[in-house]
Amino acid sequence: MRGLHWLAVIAALPVAAQAQGHLATLDRDMVGPRSQVLVLGTVHLRYMPKSYNPAALNGMLDKLAVFKPSIITVENEPGEDCDLAARQPAKYGKDYCPTNEAAQAATGLDLTAAIAEAYQTLKTWPAQPTPAQRRRLAAVFLAANEPASAYVQWLQLPAPERRAGDLLDDALVAQLQRLASTNNESYQLAAVLAARLGLARVHAVDNHTGDRLDVPDIKALVHSIEGAWAAGSAASKVQQKQEDGLKLADDLLPLYRLINDPAALAVEADANVLAAMRGKSPEHYPQIWVAGWEVRNLRMVANIRETFREQPGARVLTIVGSAHKSWFDAWLGQLQGVDIVNVADVLR
Repeated sequence: MRGLHWLAVIAALPVAAQAQGHLATLDRDMVGPRSQVLVLGTVHLRYMPKSYNPAALNGMLDKLAVFKPSIITVENEPGEDCDLAARQPAKYGKDYCPTNEAAQAATGLDLTAAIAEAYQTLKTWPAQPTPAQRRRLAAVFLAANEPASAYVQWLQLPAPERRAGDLLDDALVAQLQRLASTNNESYQLAAVLAARLGLARVHAVDNHTGDRLDVPDIKALVHSIEGAWAAGSAASKVQQKQEDGLKLADDLLPLYRLINDPAALAVEADANVLAAMRGKSPEHYPQIWVAGWEVRNLRMVANIRETFREQPGARVLTIVGSAHKSWFDAWLGQLQGVDIVNVADVLR
């Protein structure tokens, strides 16, 4: 009778829920190592107060280094997406990605050729590359619209070798030097950690091909979504005040522990999406925005999966704006042979 009882319960569940429950067990007899994915929600460092000092990230870097990721992903668009957008300006516009004309002029490589050279170079990348090889790859990464990976190579050069040469001209050297003082988590967290661990690159996984919304009145869409957020932001405002206080500290570990806490993530998800789903608009603009948000997250998750597709057992660190973390944890956690690492355990 007990078996019949559970059969009745299962039969009463929605078909989608039953299918999802079954998919979650398909790797129960998996052979080989499971991949470990750590999704680190971050603040966007470009919005930090003027008193911010990158040294405040040192404690974070120490904790993340212990995790020893073999792959690090960042919230930047890959060169391949820039290449796609450049070929489809009618759909994506002419300003989809920032210009990299200086790098293309210095290297003699257009975007497509630079992406191809970077790919081929990495396939045979030596364990102990020469400074000349690092300078050339840094230049190629810049031409391929992958500045964070270029910075990874730059950081691994001995100080006397951080100079022009091997496709790097003075303008590109100046560009790489500016990245050192650019408040951006892709450089100050991801690239610094990648260089510290001896990785050749970081992986850009952002995607905006699905959230460039095609609506008649973009101003009305922005107004409606901002109105929806304002109407549902009480708890979010309280949390934001707490975060702002932690941003002033000399050590940002407490800030990162807060924004990665499940309760804080729930507040952020409610403020971001729950409020939008409740937003009223004759054109249903807030709900259209959510659809674009979901497409973006789905494509980012697929991009992350691709980075370790051929590497079962990989240790993957994904650094992304904290608003994305709940979606990443949920969807990456559904992948076969993948375990989501608890951030609290790493940052403890």
